[in-house]
Amino acid sequence: MDSHLFFRNALLAWAANHLRPMPWKGERDPYKIWLSEIILQQTRVEQGLPYYEKFVTAYPTVTDLAHAPEDELFKLWEGLGYYSRARNLHFTAKYIAGELGGHFPDTYETIRALKGVGDYTAAAIASFAYNLPHAVLDGNVYRVLARFFGIETPTDTPAAKKEFTRLANAVLDTTQPGVFNQAMMDFGATHCTPQQPACPTCPVQTQCVAFQTGKVREIPLKSKAPAKKERFFCYAVFNAGADTFVRKRMGKDIWRGLFEFPAIEWNSRPELPEGHAALRQWLLEQFFSNGNAPDFSVIHISKPYRQTLTHRQVTAVFIEINLTEELPENISIAPPFSGTLRLPRTDLKKNIAVPRLIDWYLREKAGTLSLF
Repeated sequence: MDSHLFFRNALLAWAANHLRPMPWKGERDPYKIWLSEIILQQTRVEQGLPYYEKFVTAYPTVTDLAHAPEDELFKLWEGLGYYSRARNLHFTAKYIAGELGGHFPDTYETIRALKGVGDYTAAAIASFAYNLPHAVLDGNVYRVLARFFGIETPTDTPAAKKEFTRLANAVLDTTQPGVFNQAMMDFGATHCTPQQPACPTCPVQTQCVAFQTGKVREIPLKSKAPAKKERFFCYAVFNAGADTFVRKRMGKDIWRGLFEFPAIEWNSRPELPEGHAALRQWLLEQFFSNGNAPDFSVIHISKPYRQTLTHRQVTAVFIEINLTEELPENISIAPPFSGTLRLPRTDLKKNIAVPRLIDWYLREKAGTLSLF
């Protein structure tokens, strides 16, 4: 039997007996499919599932999502990371609601043209919602195809994308593309897994090149990843009674649209001065450069917190500072309080979205020092 036909039939037979229930499976509403696919980008299903359910409940239609305030949407997204996804989601929802009258595009090309939608997401929506013959190509599909056909081209190269796209479309069942795409993804996610694939019970092992040649552990291949850029932050958590100060990150930097404490950024790994007097003088120089500083006391210095982003490794320390007098009237326009929002500390978790690294710090502080 032709290897393509063998592979196609075996995958469909396997999927029929290995159901993987998820709320978006079998969904034909392109809005909900799009929502699930954006949430699951760079996110495990187990982590993304409750977010999908929260979003569908809060915003049942694309028009509801379009009308959501940005800060509300970011708060609902908090913890998922990669906030550019949330910004693109909001932008595209407003475009569909406003420019397209709430009607989701219904061809691969028009879906692909939406902001934040790549080849994979467009193929998923086109095949699941409209039964159009476009193969999905995610990490699971790369792995399954690479092993079965013995492809040793590094999967993170432009050449591989072209090669695997052609192959994925060649094996696609064009009569039921949505069903086959889902079978491919489920098979890779639960059976042909990265570390412990279930080769002894694999339905395609008799023609799987990687299995027959003993290269299952080696395939798929990846080229060497570039080193991540390191960034170092010092956050000053200024407490004024029951209140604290935060500011919204703007521009095109990481965490745009999220809230953070007043901060400085180092060029190298942070080293704080030792001794109370030296630390106090350093804080005056770093955060109160105009000399207009209220009286304050340092009550806590955190351990370093580290967060890994796609192209960066971020390290931060938090200095907890109590302001021991009322702020001067003109302090609101002076560093570090220029552009800040003063709010109750309890609002940090309730009403605003913060980067995951700050969320980790707040959770630990809440459990150890009972700040909230």
